[in-house]
Amino acid sequence: MTQAAFFVLTALADEPRHGYGILREVEELSDGAVQLRVGTLYGVLDRLTADGLIVLDREEVQQGRLRRYYRLTDEGMQALDAEAERMAAGASAAKQRIAEGRKAGGTTPPVTGPGLAGGLA
Repeated sequence: MTQAAFFVLTALADEPRHGYGILREVEELSDGAVQLRVGTLYGVLDRLTADGLIVLDREEVQQGRLRRYYRLTDEGMQALDAEAERMAAGASAAKQRIAEGRKAGGTTPPVTGPGLAGGLA
């Protein structure tokens, strides 16, 4: 699951939202790290709809503009829960390795010369 899809599903976990509401919620949930463009958002919404993870909840006209509200399906809630569990397990493993590395004497020294990413072999 992409980071964008994860945050869109998370934004819809508590209530249906329209596109602009989803954009704002994703930015808030990610502390500004994820700022979706409108085109990207609607691509994600289309994929999540095709996968059966979200559905169109309702359409409303506000100030002369049509707003489409989306909500999670049961499958979407299950997928979000599974992804959150996977991410939590990965974060826990990383924290454990970090702690073990610190106990063992710290980290490896930084690379100061050319490396494998285009340097001299």
